[in-house]
Amino acid sequence: MLGMSWFGANPGGLDRYYRSLYEQLPEASGVVVGPTEGAPGSLTLAAREDNPLPWRMLRYWLGARRALADVELLDTHFALYAAPLLLLGHRRLPSVFHFHGPWAEEHVAAGDGSQARYAVRRGLERAVLRRADAHVVLSSAFRRVLIERYGVPPWGIRVWAPGVELDAFTPGERMAARAKLGIGAQAFAVVCVRRLVPRMGIDVLLDAWEQIVPELPSGSVLLIAGEGPLRSQIEARAAQIEHGSVRVLGRISDSELVELYRAGDVAAVPTLSIEGFGLVVLEAAACGTPSVVSAVGGLPEVIRALDPSLLVAPGDPPALAKRLRRAARGELPSRERTRSYAEAFSWPVVAERHRELYADLAAGRRDERPRVVYLDHIARLSGGEIALLRLLPHMGGVNAHVILGEDGPLAERLTQAGISVEILPIAPSTRDLRKDTVRFGGVSPLAALHTLAYVFRLALRLRRLRPDLVHTNSLKAGVYGALAARAAGVPLLWHARDRIADDYIPKPAVRLVRALVRHLATGVLANSEATLSTLPETRSRALREVIPDSVEPSTHPPIVAMGSTTFGMLGRIAPWKGQDLFLRAFAAAFPAGQERAVVVGAPLFGEEDYERELHELAHELGIAERVEFRGFREDIWPELASFDVLVHASVIPEPFGQVVLEGMAAGLPVLAPDEGGPASVIEDGKTGRLFRSRERDSLAAAMRSLSVDRGERERLGAGARCAVESYRPEHLADRIEQLYDRLLERS
Repeated sequence: MLGMSWFGANPGGLDRYYRSLYEQLPEASGVVVGPTEGAPGSLTLAAREDNPLPWRMLRYWLGARRALADVELLDTHFALYAAPLLLLGHRRLPSVFHFHGPWAEEHVAAGDGSQARYAVRRGLERAVLRRADAHVVLSSAFRRVLIERYGVPPWGIRVWAPGVELDAFTPGERMAARAKLGIGAQAFAVVCVRRLVPRMGIDVLLDAWEQIVPELPSGSVLLIAGEGPLRSQIEARAAQIEHGSVRVLGRISDSELVELYRAGDVAAVPTLSIEGFGLVVLEAAACGTPSVVSAVGGLPEVIRALDPSLLVAPGDPPALAKRLRRAARGELPSRERTRSYAEAFSWPVVAERHRELYADLAAGRRDERPRVVYLDHIARLSGGEIALLRLLPHMGGVNAHVILGEDGPLAERLTQAGISVEILPIAPSTRDLRKDTVRFGGVSPLAALHTLAYVFRLALRLRRLRPDLVHTNSLKAGVYGALAARAAGVPLLWHARDRIADDYIPKPAVRLVRALVRHLATGVLANSEATLSTLPETRSRALREVIPDSVEPSTHPPIVAMGSTTFGMLGRIAPWKGQDLFLRAFAAAFPAGQERAVVVGAPLFGEEDYERELHELAHELGIAERVEFRGFREDIWPELASFDVLVHASVIPEPFGQVVLEGMAAGLPVLAPDEGGPASVIEDGKTGRLFRSRERDSLAAAMRSLSVDRGERERLGAGARCAVESYRPEHLADRIEQLYDRLLERS
């Protein structure tokens, strides 16, 4: 195990992690730069930290070569010291690299402005990282850094949270700890344990503290522990705040650190950049003290499971001050719950994972699951993107990686779900091109040029990743993904979520997509028979299959209606979605009365004019006081629970209609058109009602019927909830994995 320094002689997260893991692996030998006070005999002291760099590097290399005499694998933790061994390929040993952070960027964040030194560090780091056979990171955020900034393939990256020394960091006697530090029983105490460098955001914490300290009980204190180049500045700034309310403690021992955590009401981790995990959060939690953290790097991952409200925006003193005020009022997880949360992070479990990885690498075993790259042009939570988000966590038989054309909510949600994701940005002129402009003269030469450039970049990326299969998740991704996959020599599964017909997209687009599917797709997956019927046979009659989108039953309890009936419509605001038809039918069915209409959704792709027209239409129809426009809602289940009836009113045949499944999963009777995908999901009169597509009076009659018959609503809702069991994501994931197997066998 090639480390940097031995923790105890040197502070720092990397060194603490290395020491903790090393002590769990007695079969390992190690090499570090000294001093090495308290280290086991199996550890080699290669050089001292105060030696000149060339001498230190030479001694480290010689010491490591001696230590490698009887080993089967290299486990490395610091790019600079590992470089000679990994880049020279000593004995061709398999190797694991623990990525603790972007070394070159950390120097820049610490104030090193030399471009030459940055280039050397970055080049060395990149070369070492690419030489390793496997990588371990502490958070999904750092996995993304490895993939996007260093070009490391995702397939061998393990995201393993660290452990915490639960025997050393314990809740203990809180009041005794406060007494040692001179903190009164009623005072509010915030602790911050950080290296005193700019990226740690200590200035943000001081600004926030200055805002709230006048409101706090007498004797309240902010305790800052740590050492670094900013110490004198922080001490000067602290002296300007209310006398005695900020103490800068400098470097403290481990025993003092435990007492400090025990004494605090809350810990603060206001990092501004480059935070891989935040081991201090676990150490504080093991002492029963929760942490308020900034939403940077891996911090959201470590704290979200405890309490998402502990997250604040980085670099925002008012936001941090607001959350600390709440903490002072007692709005925090209990100390018992916080300790219990920390107990899930076990060093023995972490060590056992490493042993299994070492054994696999030493034996030459690799992950045999198919490597699948999923492509989507956007990261907004639209229908196809939500469907992908629901599916991937259940694809256990696949080594999945997602490439998105933009950053956004989908990337964040995939990361939270543990799915590997990277952003390969698409020019906005291509990404936001509306499908109704794809006609002669409708696409600018610049957009076409950007598309071809993106195809080239994506093809190069696919050649480096070498996946077994590319799975396109959107119409645009199908177009550029098909070209890039063919150029990279990778089989392509075209997931058709849109009807390729001229009532849905312009004729030139229909001809283009059908040609690409026919000649470039290895297989076609459609969300409904209605969608598949608009696609041509592929070359050599490749695989074609219909697998619908998935849904999970709602766990949100329905809101029992009192008197009036609420008809709701949920989905993107767009003319073809038929919100205007819904309003006209509602006005025709209920020109007066207590019934209410609710529209949930927002324009995602430039339909703001249509949204304004809907508000005007409600006034023209005389129903404005009974219509509520709620805008976009990420969590749809509370909205569905507030409806009595869900209406789906698309005026062009819907490819599938995912919202129909969602309404059924919520136990609602659903009214939908009698054509397109929804007509294949709903069994008329048993799991919902079908009305004549685009006909206002047919929809209005169905609405009137359900308004007066609560028993019928309950019967249809119960049938709907039962029917969606077959659409659960785990069932459909199995079918898709079987399709992959057949497709790869045929390829």
